[in-house]
This record gives sequence, structure tokens and C-alpha cells, in this order.
Amino acid sequence: MKKIELFERAIAEKAGSLKEWGINPTLFWAYRNSITAGNDRIDFGETIWDSDIEEITKTLKENGISEFTISSTFSSLIPTLAEFAKYGFQIAGLTEVKANYTDFQTQERAVIPAIRMAAEKA
Repeated sequence: MKKIELFERAIAEKAGSLKEWGINPTLFWAYRNSITAGNDRIDFGETIWDSDIEEITKTLKENGISEFTISSTFSSLIPTLAEFAKYGFQIAGLTEVKANYTDFQTQERAVIPAIRMAAEKA
């Protein structure tokens, strides 16, 4: 997975406040959880606040990240997808990601469906 240097510095320095570092917490935790799960892309497995989407997409683009996934099944997902489209990220199909929990039968990360989002080509 492509690293976000600002996030990596905040992790290394044990940042007390993401806000003080200018880091969006929704994106930060999706990033951290995706690394922990071993995913190739950032996966949003929790609620995404529509008010965060502009900042999230800006950070992704600034860091050369053109794809991510959404595995969260939260309500109001359709308006969230529409908001991402406003900022240049479209649905690019379905995929599977590793979840942040262990499948009790296999004792490995569960594999769950996710929506693949990709930046529009310029």
C-alpha cells in the first residue's frame, strides 16, 4: 500500500492530536486499519462523514493515491458515493478486502466485499 508520509511521521512521533497535524481522522484510521489488515489499498470500513470527503480526496490526490475501497455498509452510502464523485472519484467496480477482524472458522482475516473507487482520468 502506498504510504502517506505525514501519517507515517505522526505515527512515529506518537501524535497526540491529529487535528494539530492537519490530519483528517477518518482517513487516518482507514489508513492505519488498512495497513493492519494487510490491504493493498486504503479501505474505509467505518462511516465516512460527507463533510470529510473534500479533505479526504484532496489528501489522497496530493499523495498520488488514485484508488481506495469502501467496505462499510453504513446507511446513506449512496449520498457518500455521490459526494466522492463530486471530487473526482467514481465507482470502479467491486472487489474484496481483508477485514479488521478474524474469521473465527479460519483464524485469519475475514475477506469481505468492497466497492472499488478510482480517480477520474484527466
